[in-house]
Amino acid sequence: MTFTKEGNTTLLVVSTVLIIINTLLFLLINNVIILSIMAIASLLMFFFFLQFFRLPTREIVIDENKIYAPADGEIVVVEKTNEPEYFKDERIQVSIFMSPLNVHANWFPISGIVKYFKYHPGLFLVAWHPKSSIDNERTSVVIENEKKQAILVRQIAGAVARRIVWYTDTNEKAKQGEQFGFIKFGSRVDLFLPLDAKIHVNLKQKTTGKQTVIASFD
Repeated sequence: MTFTKEGNTTLLVVSTVLIIINTLLFLLINNVIILSIMAIASLLMFFFFLQFFRLPTREIVIDENKIYAPADGEIVVVEKTNEPEYFKDERIQVSIFMSPLNVHANWFPISGIVKYFKYHPGLFLVAWHPKSSIDNERTSVVIENEKKQAILVRQIAGAVARRIVWYTDTNEKAKQGEQFGFIKFGSRVDLFLPLDAKIHVNLKQKTTGKQTVIASFD
């Protein structure tokens, strides 16, 4: 287990504030019980923030026919829908909701070339809101493999998540299982897959990034 660099500033601010508060209490209050409670509460708060930025070490079996989960979370959507941004046709949408307790890193589901990337500033509706996929702050990444099979991965910020981070751009190589982004404090990741993709997950199923097979190419 390691921790992503995206948490450095947040953790520095949180730890500094907690140290100042506890130092002031130590100077102003002469009560061992209260000081002990505050010290324990401060440690718990620090570890609460720390877990947001954990980055687990996971092995992946590279398979060009499999589409792996790009995030930890729970399947909240599996349906046919129109994808209006890039494909402009009907696709199978699979959405993963990332709670504040999930790992917030995002990984490439397949290998290939990033054919399209775009960042959209937007709102911060709750992640399960029907319009969050088109109105919220989000990124769209289209990856095309060697067989010209393409999928779209969309990072979506929610009511709590206020910053999306990405490490990729158009025409760059994508490697299955490699981290391509991070959503601070969780949110949602949508996948738009070809209609002939075979889906291997169900609603409310838990997913593990780089491990759960979402679908496979026909």
